[in-house]
Amino acid sequence: MVDNNKLIIMKRFSAILFAAIVSLSVIAQSSDKYDYLYENLPFSMPKVEVAKIPSNKVSVTDFGAKGDAVTLNTEAFAKAIQAVSALGGGTVEVPAGVWYTGPITFVSNLNLHLKDGAVIVFSSNFDDYKLIDTSFEGLDTKRCIAPLNAVGATNIAITGNGTIDGNGDAWRPVKKGKMTPGQWSKLTKKGKLNDKKDFWFPTDKSFNGWNQTEGNFNVPILKDDQTWDDVKDWLRPVLLSFVSCKNVLLQGVTFQNSPSWNLHPNMCENVILDGVSVRNPWYSQNGDGLDLESCTNAIVVNSTFDVGDDAICIKSGKDADGRRRGMPCQNVIVDNCVVYHGHGGFVVGSEMSGGVKNISVRNCHFLGTDVGLRFKSTRGRGGVVENIYVDNCNMINIPTEPLLFDLYYGGKSAVEELEEGSGLAKVEKIPAVTEETPAFRNIFITNIACRGARRAMFFNGLPEMNIENVVVENASIYAEIGAELSEADGVVLKNVNIVPAKGAALMLNNVKNVKVEGFTCPESDQMLQVTGSRTAKVSIKSSSINSKRSKVADQVKKGSVSIK
Repeated sequence: MVDNNKLIIMKRFSAILFAAIVSLSVIAQSSDKYDYLYENLPFSMPKVEVAKIPSNKVSVTDFGAKGDAVTLNTEAFAKAIQAVSALGGGTVEVPAGVWYTGPITFVSNLNLHLKDGAVIVFSSNFDDYKLIDTSFEGLDTKRCIAPLNAVGATNIAITGNGTIDGNGDAWRPVKKGKMTPGQWSKLTKKGKLNDKKDFWFPTDKSFNGWNQTEGNFNVPILKDDQTWDDVKDWLRPVLLSFVSCKNVLLQGVTFQNSPSWNLHPNMCENVILDGVSVRNPWYSQNGDGLDLESCTNAIVVNSTFDVGDDAICIKSGKDADGRRRGMPCQNVIVDNCVVYHGHGGFVVGSEMSGGVKNISVRNCHFLGTDVGLRFKSTRGRGGVVENIYVDNCNMINIPTEPLLFDLYYGGKSAVEELEEGSGLAKVEKIPAVTEETPAFRNIFITNIACRGARRAMFFNGLPEMNIENVVVENASIYAEIGAELSEADGVVLKNVNIVPAKGAALMLNNVKNVKVEGFTCPESDQMLQVTGSRTAKVSIKSSSINSKRSKVADQVKKGSVSIK
């Protein structure tokens, strides 16, 4: 006897197949709408190809899904995707409702379309997420499969006006310092605490992962399957993991509450984020917004980010794994985006071992991020970051720096490092340059304004590989203290106005070939400070700075600094 439910599905599938035979047109958004982004682009870049999706459509309700916030719809989503894939591709529609489900795996030529009022909430049952071989924080590892996942797919999209929630609160550990006393008291009524009672874990396996793993904090080195399973809950998935995919479109949808990173396109080609909203609680551990890793040809436009870690991040693998992969993140345009909260507004690194090049960031606003423009790495990474162009970015209420280059990154946020008193590195012996030495060069930053920062700028380069050829032009910054540049070669500051509440407006340490033109600042007893025995060829042309109001340390060789 034929099961009635199976018979209904077969009939519906037959009707869909007939409709597909009648109409084989393709739904494809024109790439012309993005033509304006390529105007005056300072590097050569092909147009990003938009995902082409066949016009076939099915609804998850055709396969027994229920948006009642109770029914587990994993099988219904899988059947809908199988059905539309059998037709050559198309759209799986998700109507208004709350759709509870396990992981959704994408195939080629698929659009998941969320209609108005549609909310997809992913399961909090960790058994729904198998361990897979993948990459996280730029290293090859094992991790729980992502709620939204694809490998090697072409023409995939998530569109509409709905919301996708990763149920991240079920996964994430929480630090006590990020909670109010009332929140902490409520949270710790369940789960497990560390010995210091300042780090909470949702499950025993999560605690085991933190307490027992060897090697990298988030990417453990383990010996056998049983050991991996013992710490499985610690291996939180990213919300979206698209690996080695081509023609990816994310449009209009809100992605929120991810277990770890939110959106992670890795080694993909032709990626478009247009009008998406990316949200995580500010306390979310590893709660990045977008991590664009080793991707070629990408557009990120008209989108908002409010997250618990770095917001818009460019990466390309970490250390030996990243260098072995050897895939730079390149040809990326970021335009008209707003970041409300995050450790960094726009970020390069620290996992940049495969290189980063040809990046344009324009017309963005960072409103309360820990750092505005954050470039970070450390010895051991290797990789070259070059040809980065930033223009017309405005910022307010930045607790650290609107512009930061930190080549001594240690895995903590800029605010955490500030609280611990991190500053200029003390150099006892200059290491040799090797393949593990990171390089940042040819970076051009224009038309920047910031009110409310602790320090106007901080360049903290390596003595063996200075930050090289960074141009900052037409910038105005109101901060507690001025700009501090160390171990930098070929920096140009042109038409820069810095208003510090105290101290020197410009502090230079072990820099060379620096040109400062049209620099302005309020009059004070000391407007310029120069230190470092390796300082050489510094030229200051400014109506504000003069030799009487400048302090050049004794270790600076005579003739190294020219002030006119």
